[in-house]
Amino acid sequence: MELILEIRDGCTTPAQLLRSLAFARYLKIYKEAFIADLNNRSEKQQPEARHKIEFIKQVRARDLIYIAETETFANSDEEETARELVRFMDGAFHHYRGAAYTRVVRLQNEVVSSGAETPQTVKEKVTEKAQLLADLILDTRRLLLSRVGLDEGVRRSYGLDASPNVAAGEISGHYFNYPAEYALLGHVPLTIAADMKTGVDYTTPSNKRVKPFYELDHNPLNLRDFNIEEWVSVPLRVGTSLIVAFIHKSRGCIEMEPGLLNLFPFAKVEDIINGRAPDGVFFFGDPTARENDLGYYYDEANNLLIGMVPNIDELKYFGYVKKPVLTLHNVLAIFNGELPLHCGCTRYAVGFNQDDKPYIAGMYIKADDMGKIMLVKGEDNITRPIFSGTETGAFACLDGFSAEAKLQMQGREVGYNKHTGSNARQIVPVTDVNELFRDDPLDILLYMNNFSLIEPGKPTIQSDMYIEDALQHFRLGERVAAGSTQTHRGAKESSYWANPFPLLKDKNGKILHPKLYEKFADNEKGFIGDMNILISRSELKVGVACSQLMAGVYEGNTDADIQRCGYSNRDRVEQEGPVRLAEDLIGLIKTQAVEKRKRMQDKPDEVSITVALVGDSRTGKSETAEKLEGILRLQLV
Repeated sequence: MELILEIRDGCTTPAQLLRSLAFARYLKIYKEAFIADLNNRSEKQQPEARHKIEFIKQVRARDLIYIAETETFANSDEEETARELVRFMDGAFHHYRGAAYTRVVRLQNEVVSSGAETPQTVKEKVTEKAQLLADLILDTRRLLLSRVGLDEGVRRSYGLDASPNVAAGEISGHYFNYPAEYALLGHVPLTIAADMKTGVDYTTPSNKRVKPFYELDHNPLNLRDFNIEEWVSVPLRVGTSLIVAFIHKSRGCIEMEPGLLNLFPFAKVEDIINGRAPDGVFFFGDPTARENDLGYYYDEANNLLIGMVPNIDELKYFGYVKKPVLTLHNVLAIFNGELPLHCGCTRYAVGFNQDDKPYIAGMYIKADDMGKIMLVKGEDNITRPIFSGTETGAFACLDGFSAEAKLQMQGREVGYNKHTGSNARQIVPVTDVNELFRDDPLDILLYMNNFSLIEPGKPTIQSDMYIEDALQHFRLGERVAAGSTQTHRGAKESSYWANPFPLLKDKNGKILHPKLYEKFADNEKGFIGDMNILISRSELKVGVACSQLMAGVYEGNTDADIQRCGYSNRDRVEQEGPVRLAEDLIGLIKTQAVEKRKRMQDKPDEVSITVALVGDSRTGKSETAEKLEGILRLQLV
């Protein structure tokens, strides 16, 4: 496999860096990559390629150490040879910055063994180590260029970022309480803190999901051939589940690590210290797995859910990391009696002025794409749906975002396949861990319809539906596709409850996961009864919201329909439709806040209204939230 560079050395001077094991490894990686590229040149370029290959084979670390320590060369020929070597190493420097993948690792068992360190102090130390290494690399480059007279003119240091892709604080995997049959996994160190390079776009072999991640009838994990040296492991807190993600270190797989770190929060170290067993393990890029191993398996004897994505190019896409991890969370939630929701969820802080008029003072994302509701009985013996999210980041499709929104993402994002056209994605942080786990009951639950056109002046939200009528929309799960799945752009498709991963019914109504579907249906029945009580008390609004996001491309809408609903052309629907919904949603939130405050004896100055918008990809969840933020302008950027 193509190598990545892991740095465990502690160097403080250019001389130490050039003598380090990490530098020797990187020189080998760069030479092999360069020679492989030259060998693939056309026949016409072979004379030049063979000459360059012979030169590359002769490059040694000791020659570069000699240059760094030599102030005056014996003669002009020796100086010219040194200059050629430094030019070669400058190419290696830019390869390191762009095409290479580097992990800086700091072992921090003190977090567990003595309590002298915490995840926060580890994070500070890995950040410091990454920055010191980046500065040292730049210093070493400048020294080599200066020694051979190539450091003339303007210096461009501040435009050159030499930070590693990921700097990780690790502890021994043996601290984790894996089942005895999976004890080998404890030999892979656990990443508990990290600092990573953002503003990076990775190109992956695939750019969309084409194969489903479904239940398997066999355990896909082959521990007999499991090479512990080839894996990175990250314990994740996905909702209330503890899932350990294993990423293969081969190129095409390891690039998923930064996205994973930007999307999910770390598991709590206290859980690891106190011996909590993982609820699930997930493997991305297993070279021993076959295509029919794609999916998840419940090892009932060990009470462990196992997810697997084989090392196959068409599966090397970040969607095969995010969706399988969420699938494991959702399967665990369903069997725990909870209801996973494929949704965007936001908590709105609504204040009241001196005249008791409501205003939205803040909006806080609880889920960008997935969460779950747990039925919890309060002190008043009323059972309410408590919402918790799963991700602190968003896997955002850039197709539907404005230039302003894309600008706001810069500097925090990890991107994938920016230059491939449609379905370019970025993972950006959107919330914090504390917001995910606040005990907020749902106040508004809406299904996102992205294809129905709404005439000007008519409401885009139906929020006073009977629960049985509303559930027809949730169960049917209709949306118009954007073309990132197998359904072509502009065509309508259906997925039961907007596909709460894994898909429980196919488009023809066939039940795909009978046991899981049966349990989900039982959970839904219990939820229906409690929702009816809350609706009768005006505590909960349930219905349908029309974003109109894909109404312009929907093949069922005519040009006459577009004109009748107030749009100058089809392209304008995508931008203007979510604005209409955002404006109506603001009104509904304020109305619900007034009603909620009336029920409170102390009449607080501020109440929270939690809104979940259920829908699959490109139904308008994120786009509506963006438009709503733009209308309220609660931040100055």
